[in-house]
Amino acid sequence: MFFLAEQAQVETGALIGMLIFGLAFYAYFALAISTIAKKTNTPNGWMAWVPILNAVLILNIAGKPVWWIVLALVPFVNIIFFILMIIAWMAIAEKRGKPTWWGILMIVPFVGLIVPGVLAWSE
Repeated sequence: MFFLAEQAQVETGALIGMLIFGLAFYAYFALAISTIAKKTNTPNGWMAWVPILNAVLILNIAGKPVWWIVLALVPFVNIIFFILMIIAWMAIAEKRGKPTWWGILMIVPFVGLIVPGVLAWSE
């Protein structure tokens, strides 16, 4: 019985840790997107803080059609949306004066966490 109580505490601690990490990453990502919107003179930078609207803002910054989001809602077709978002990140990198391969780095584990920050806060 004592073991189960310890296990529940460990699981609760892990859940709280993941929640804090997730919120911190979401804030970092939203701040990076809103900074990129500001630097590219894209209106409505506040959309970076709202789920789903942040994808709309990314597409607006990249100059891509917003209807691409519909593809994310269709099962199995949403794989195409993933590829289109990489293309959008490539366009964002180009607008920020970086090589387009910076957008491709979004698919690399852990490196994709750094790319928005580099695109937002580099010269």
